[in-house]
Amino acid sequence: MLLGAGSDAEDVIQEAFVKGYRKLSRYRGDSSFRSWLLAIVANETRNLHRSRDRRHGLVLRAARVAPGSEAEDGSVGAVLAGERRAALVRALRLLPEKDREVIVCRYFLDLSEDETVAMLGWPRGTVKSRTSRALVKLRGLLDVQELSRG
Repeated sequence: MLLGAGSDAEDVIQEAFVKGYRKLSRYRGDSSFRSWLLAIVANETRNLHRSRDRRHGLVLRAARVAPGSEAEDGSVGAVLAGERRAALVRALRLLPEKDREVIVCRYFLDLSEDETVAMLGWPRGTVKSRTSRALVKLRGLLDVQELSRG
């Protein structure tokens, strides 16, 4: 569900900051302020999904290919990079929700293991094992996409 707010992302972030401000006195310092605030953002995103009754989850804005960006400079490298990003997004969308969540936390939000534990509310061992399994699944999906292309 993380980052799956799409066009409503600004509203989700604004609401999260308002809630964070209102609940600032409840911040205990058990985790970093960043992971505490990101947890609020994640909860707001989940609330949005529940209210819209969506289950399809994650949209990775950071990896989304903007129209015209692939060939903007005309270089082969830019085209290949755009194709890789698009393949990654397709593969991530095929992962189960919890696998997507841990991959996004660890590699797209660049959270530490401790921050991911705090963000997702999972035990450390679960974060470690799910990250490992999710990466294997993701590699497999990317390999299948590569084989089907050529």
